[in-house]
Amino acid sequence: MISTLRFLATSLLLTAMPVKADNIGCVTTAWKLIGANHKVCVEAFNDPKIPGVTCHVSQAKTGGVSGSLGLAQDPSQFSLACRQTGPITLPAKMPKEETVFTEDTSILFKETRIVRMWDQANRTLVYLAISRKLIEGAPANSISTVPIMPWGERP
Repeated sequence: MISTLRFLATSLLLTAMPVKADNIGCVTTAWKLIGANHKVCVEAFNDPKIPGVTCHVSQAKTGGVSGSLGLAQDPSQFSLACRQTGPITLPAKMPKEETVFTEDTSILFKETRIVRMWDQANRTLVYLAISRKLIEGAPANSISTVPIMPWGERP
């Protein structure tokens, strides 16, 4: 029963996240005789609620036969970089924390999730990438910050 509830909650969360990342490219890290090579891929996405912020995330992708069939569990190895790429417009009510991107990294309940936090005291957007899976423990994580600054103004 609990597994069913978790599955439904995860499904609802993923369908509520319409953000789609653009594939920038991949680099082979290990050649495989059969199936796809192991690789690291870079994707880009715009923050869906904060115009002017773009994030790039790199993730390790498992190759081989299981990776080619979509049955492999990708390792929790990733990096995150977010930057101001245009004028930033903050919403009237800024939530303290909000999920802005998710991507499955295995067939069962493992994902990379990127959460935006608002550091009001320093007027900075904080983006935290974490690996989520059912097994509790210390998840892999990466952080990037975007200070709110004027865009295109000349001194």
